[in-house]
Amino acid sequence: MSPSADPVGRTEPFPEPGPTRRGVLGTAAGAALALAAGAAVSTGSAAAADLPPLGTYDVVVVGSGAAGMTAALTAAKRGLSCVVLEKAATFGGSAARSGAGIWIPNNPVILAAGVPDTPAKAAAYLAAVVGPDVSADRQRAFLGHGPAMISFVMANSPLRFRWMEGYSDYYPELPGGLAGGRSMEPDQLDGNILGAELAHLNPAYMTVPAGMVVFSADYKWLTLAAVSVKGAAVAAECLARGTTAALLGQKPLTMGQSLAAGLRAGLLAARVPVWLNTPLSDLFLENGAVTGAVVTRNGTPGLVRARRGVVVGSGGFEHNAAMRAEFQRQPIGTAWTVGAKENTGDGIQAGRRAGAALDLMDDAWWGPAVPLPDQPYFCLAERTLPGGLLVDAAGARFVNEAGPYSDVVHTMYDRNPSAPDIPAWLVVDQNYRNRYLFKDVAPTLPFPDSWYTSGAAYKEWTLDALAGRIGVPAAALRATVSRFNGLALGGRDTDFHRGDSAYDHYYTDPAVLPNSCLAPLWLPPFHAFRIVPGDLGTKGGLRTDARARVLRPDGTVIPGLYAAGNASAAVMGHSYAGAGSTIGPAMTFGYIAALDLASD
Repeated sequence: MSPSADPVGRTEPFPEPGPTRRGVLGTAAGAALALAAGAAVSTGSAAAADLPPLGTYDVVVVGSGAAGMTAALTAAKRGLSCVVLEKAATFGGSAARSGAGIWIPNNPVILAAGVPDTPAKAAAYLAAVVGPDVSADRQRAFLGHGPAMISFVMANSPLRFRWMEGYSDYYPELPGGLAGGRSMEPDQLDGNILGAELAHLNPAYMTVPAGMVVFSADYKWLTLAAVSVKGAAVAAECLARGTTAALLGQKPLTMGQSLAAGLRAGLLAARVPVWLNTPLSDLFLENGAVTGAVVTRNGTPGLVRARRGVVVGSGGFEHNAAMRAEFQRQPIGTAWTVGAKENTGDGIQAGRRAGAALDLMDDAWWGPAVPLPDQPYFCLAERTLPGGLLVDAAGARFVNEAGPYSDVVHTMYDRNPSAPDIPAWLVVDQNYRNRYLFKDVAPTLPFPDSWYTSGAAYKEWTLDALAGRIGVPAAALRATVSRFNGLALGGRDTDFHRGDSAYDHYYTDPAVLPNSCLAPLWLPPFHAFRIVPGDLGTKGGLRTDARARVLRPDGTVIPGLYAAGNASAAVMGHSYAGAGSTIGPAMTFGYIAALDLASD
């Protein structure tokens, strides 16, 4: 096939590393690992070959999240037979639980909305955000195929998308960054299109208030509904959408529910089976190539064969305590993540046994979280709204509270060994509580008793008493709040530059002047919320190339094995370009994997 005819745009084979001393040593070590893994896999494969056959398909996809379903849909529409294997009793994975922001520069939806994006701007921005952690060819693959993927999904599913106007890129001051944002989200979808299959949709992380239809972009205004005319208008609009849907007999879905349902509807139309309750046990190899998957179906082990290859889209390892302890910094565990509970790294471990290299295993899609007794709450607006600040164990501020959430947690881990800030504390006053929604608790209303009995929240009438409850020096907390109040009244945070970036102002109160991020804490009682390193999922996994092919430590390709989404090492590296930097690349590399499989 000529380069010009290649749907993935490849022009030459994946380059081999040069014969440096480090490279030779690394190759030798990788070969030893591959030999050991190969021996184990060969034995396992011999046994697996005798398992009951569960079918043969051109492409086998592991995982029914955004990456897996996009890969399966693409493969099917390229004329390949395909099956999706899902560990859970539901489809959608973490994507279904999410707000479903999607970050894809230059896609047709945002360009039609007037976003002033260009390929040059996007390339400059992504390179500045990611740095040297991710190869230039993978960055180009994402940017080059993302817009086509969105067009493909809209042409082959009921999904439509909306620009999240004003949701800034996370670093808009960098070259190519856009203060107006590139993020979009799924439009409203009627769940009736799925029929009985709707019952198998993984539930959302947070339920939408009854009778309302809410988009991710609405939340910033719903938080302000008690103090903002626009906030009240958005709340009324959400209620009107819900009323209209009810009158029409619809089952309205938005955010991750819409995304997962729309992709599933595309698979139904394309006649792609999705096998629920079918966990992956291992990959099946023959002559060094991946040619199937060993799974458990209906309680019995079996083998699903793949003529062309297997795409691993099984999510991260956020619910695998042993893997988190092995690869990530302490303190860590499985209790602070909001990722799907089935994400225990099965696909990553299977790839590792097959000889794959791993990257970025120390990292995750971090964000400050309150460890509530039922589940952790991932803080977005709450730490940004004026009238609150974060303090460490010494009672001192240590970070720009309104900065990108992944940066806040990176700072927590970087500082914690010498200046403990895990847990940190979000301290607010009653004026803040009188004005703003907190999670789903309306202004002025009391928090559930369980928040207090679990140690997730505290309330006291003086800062000194609050300091005693959360274990920080009272004098230090008083001094910190006093200095913060002075900065807030002046409208400029010279300590941590809160409010200097356009991104800082997205989840804030525009009625607060001169800086919508900053307001003094003055009205008792005072409240403190325990803050821990939460995450949306892990971001390390199988090392892949620009064609989503899984690589060994020496850079060679494992034939027949592809990965996308959180089962692969993120194209964002250790950073986060904007809202949807998880789902956008997941869908794109699932699409790329299927194109490559179809081109063989």
